[in-house]
Amino acid sequence: MKNNIGLLLTKRALVNPQREAYVDSNSGLRLTFEELNKRCNRLANSLLDSGINKGDRVALALMNSAEFLEAYFAVAKIGGVVVPLNWRLVSDELEFILKDSGAETLIFGEEFVHTFSELFERGDKTDVQNWIQVSDKNNHTDFAADYNSYRDAGCDSEPPVGAEEDDLLYIMYTSGTTGLPKGVVHSHNTSMWALITFIASTDLRDGDRYLVALPLFHVGSLVPVTLNIYWGVTSVIMREFNPVKAWELIPREKITCSLLVPAMLNFMSQVPNISQYDYSRLRWIQSGAAPLPVNLIQTYADLNIEVHQIYGLTEVCGPACVINADNALKKIGSTGRVFFHTEGRVVDDEGNDCEAGDQGEIWIKGKHVMLEYWNRPDATAESITPDGWLRTGDVASMDEEGFVYIQDRIKDMIISGGENVYPAEVENILITHPGVVEVAVIGQPSEKWGESPFAIVVKNDEKVSESDILKHCDGKLARFKLPKGAAFIETIPRNANGKVLKRELRDKFPGPAKD
Repeated sequence: MKNNIGLLLTKRALVNPQREAYVDSNSGLRLTFEELNKRCNRLANSLLDSGINKGDRVALALMNSAEFLEAYFAVAKIGGVVVPLNWRLVSDELEFILKDSGAETLIFGEEFVHTFSELFERGDKTDVQNWIQVSDKNNHTDFAADYNSYRDAGCDSEPPVGAEEDDLLYIMYTSGTTGLPKGVVHSHNTSMWALITFIASTDLRDGDRYLVALPLFHVGSLVPVTLNIYWGVTSVIMREFNPVKAWELIPREKITCSLLVPAMLNFMSQVPNISQYDYSRLRWIQSGAAPLPVNLIQTYADLNIEVHQIYGLTEVCGPACVINADNALKKIGSTGRVFFHTEGRVVDDEGNDCEAGDQGEIWIKGKHVMLEYWNRPDATAESITPDGWLRTGDVASMDEEGFVYIQDRIKDMIISGGENVYPAEVENILITHPGVVEVAVIGQPSEKWGESPFAIVVKNDEKVSESDILKHCDGKLARFKLPKGAAFIETIPRNANGKVLKRELRDKFPGPAKD
């Protein structure tokens, strides 16, 4: 069998044809592996009939749905290159990605009719020629083909395999928190190695039922779903995340495992009367995208739910470090050791290995590291060393046993009076205040110290004041790490991956600091 990610579905449909592959928690649609594969084949053959060839880019702007999975595996089988679109972006950002990727085919959902109608009107601002819309017949544009009709015009038979090994599989654009997004390029090989190292490093079992709540355009969702098909696991898909519905789904669908970002876990922990839900089958929840507050890990431990911190990046197709069940509480706060088929180092500014416990930049190496940034040889050279190490841009330390502790993004580090202050450390203290729901810490310019920490807080008690927030840190942090001020907002801005948009917060609270 050729190493083609699309063929994983072909093989699973042969091995476990009647096993449930996909459950849509919103519509109730249930598909076996055989049914999902047939729908995928129809779309693949229709795309071939439309002239889609090896290497052609096909963009997807779809909510979590069967159509997303069908399109992803169909394009993979025939050798096209998938461009998953973050549908939370505005038209100008999507225009840039479509043009930069050179996508000539776009499949989009009815939720985004306004956005893509606008882009259609812009003409050659993108290269899209084939517009395909998933929609209700009553809400269909006049410039796009109907997805269901288009797909079902194709036959069920397996299409000819159009790509393998080092051929491109997808271009996933980074969230663009600090400027224009960059396209991360992965091949069938890099993706396959990501799956292999996940299986070798985590406790995923035959017959598991996995809750998928992150958007599928995110590597933290697309890779697990692909892994589920590779391993014969049922994917229970949430079209959009809702904390109450997540708790309701866990007993109803007999969920055994999931991956949720810290913000999702935080929202779920605040749902009243959690004990009413039977989560006895839930074996573990992995959590990534941002450092996980220690108190949140303990909250779930008190519920007898294991939360395993995981560290990954789009650039490594997901896996970098993960904590296992044996060490989740013993090494609380650590994101674990590097994955099985992965190497990791913590280095100083000169690229030399740091001593155990010292902070530096974490570098990752493995066969699942991206090929390049699309059309960005300069950025690729800056990020990947000549001997294959990915410079992550994340600050971490590694203890003597190899356990990694992620601190923060290098660019978010605050330098106050010549001392490094990592916002996550301050945030971990502030989130333990009973009146704090969410918190983000940024640096504000200071005439005295250069920069000083500033806390932005979402509170659940109107009586909580700025003074209360600042006093809460006294005695828990070194003086130079203490926030010099605080502000309250309704919600912390985040991108689709759950990462806090610190750039927006710095724009909204420019300072100067109150020293």
